[in-house]
Amino acid sequence: MHPRNRFRTGYDVPALVASCPALEPFVRTSPRGEDTINFADPGAVMALNQALLKDAYGLRWSIPRGALCPPIPSRCDYIHHLADLLSGGDAAAIPRGRAVRVLDIGTGANCIYPLIGASEYGWSVVGTEIDKAAMHWARQIVRVNSPIASLIECRLQPSPSACLVGVAKPGERFAASMCNPPFHASAAEAAEGSRKKRRNLGFAKSTPALNFGGQAGELWCTGGEVGFIQRLIAESAARPRLCRWFTTLVSKSEHLPRLRQSLTRVGVTDAKVIDMAQGQKKSRILAWTFSISAFV
Repeated sequence: MHPRNRFRTGYDVPALVASCPALEPFVRTSPRGEDTINFADPGAVMALNQALLKDAYGLRWSIPRGALCPPIPSRCDYIHHLADLLSGGDAAAIPRGRAVRVLDIGTGANCIYPLIGASEYGWSVVGTEIDKAAMHWARQIVRVNSPIASLIECRLQPSPSACLVGVAKPGERFAASMCNPPFHASAAEAAEGSRKKRRNLGFAKSTPALNFGGQAGELWCTGGEVGFIQRLIAESAARPRLCRWFTTLVSKSEHLPRLRQSLTRVGVTDAKVIDMAQGQKKSRILAWTFSISAFV
């Protein structure tokens, strides 16, 4: 976990309950005698997220039933690693304030990256989304968080197969883009992934739903993760000056060779893989640029 992540030392459950009393019914004692929650319970995960966001950032947050309920610590990790990327690794030079513009591709109903980016660093964030209902919900979340509402804009992506086309305005520039692409290539593959996750976590077969939820566009798309990122790479090459850095999460390391080949073909100036890990879960950020020095 990133060293600046305020959740890296674990959860102070009593403090969270004090901040968000709605969490209290979900608290239980672990075999080691510690306060925890049942992570197999979607309601418990939702309440924990609400408590974390309220305690850390003063945010009011909720999502509609069935929408993707993101693990907050890992989402914070992405934001902090992106800040490091923009600073060139110099913590004292991390860019802050509304002049730093970030594009979040596929923000979802949860709108989590814009909320954290605006709260943590004061960035101006544009979140895009293909689903009208999810976009409406994201806008509602932004609206109720008035202290940062002016920093976040939600835009509807008119084409389900596009990443940048249709949402970026002529002449627009961003310091970086970020993305958490759909992992799977089909509904069946997503369902199997959910079953595997429950088995790995020791949940019973009768567990009714994936604890973090997710709708179609959040969990699968044509070509799965590799197909989505390859489309993003191709679109970034068509608009190389749109972002100083283009970035995306990559869930499986075995996808990296194919994605590196795609980056080589479009002539990127530089590419980086930033490893992330929380407990047993490992992921990584793939970042690329076409010309940092030419960015204005």
